[in-house]
Amino acid sequence: MESTATAAPTEERILEAASKVFRQRGFDGARMQEIADEAGINKALLHYYFRSKEQLYEQVFRASAKEFFGSILIILRSEEPLREKVVRLCELYVTVGLEHPYIPVFIITEAHRKGAGFVARMLSEEGVLPDFEPMRRQIAEEAAAGRIRPIAVEQLMMDILGLCLFPAIARPMMQRMMGISDEGFRQALELRRSRASRMIINSLYNPAG
Repeated sequence: MESTATAAPTEERILEAASKVFRQRGFDGARMQEIADEAGINKALLHYYFRSKEQLYEQVFRASAKEFFGSILIILRSEEPLREKVVRLCELYVTVGLEHPYIPVFIITEAHRKGAGFVARMLSEEGVLPDFEPMRRQIAEEAAAGRIRPIAVEQLMMDILGLCLFPAIARPMMQRMMGISDEGFRQALELRRSRASRMIINSLYNPAG
């Protein structure tokens, strides 16, 4: 058994290795031996920390969900005007697609595998379940004042996700079909930071808004 002084770094290495393997291969494709090799430990030590692949996977999923949805929740609950929220959400989703492309793919893939109930439970337990009510109220207030065209918050979020996150999720297919290099695709995603928010704001706000 390892001493307390070395236990934390080893567990951190395991979780980092597991995150890499699970995000690339999903639950079914990941193997505990591969995770142990990636962490630089033997399989027996891996099982000492995490008794099963399911237990390790859930820990990785929690961390990924908290990382991804935590920042989203902060924006949704902020007192910022609706326009600024749209800009910040677009920038956040594009940044995730650029810097952590496996996170949204991993979450979506495993949500299909485990079901919506599993995802909602994980997000609720981690305290990062999205709260759309503040934005819903802002939309209603802005529409009532005539500054924006009426829109359901669900439709607005679909617009943001579709314009900002889908390109990163579909990256392998888009690069192959369009013949785009890694650097070319990164530059294209960088342009989405401002382009996507402008498109959404232009479609949402009335000319005088």
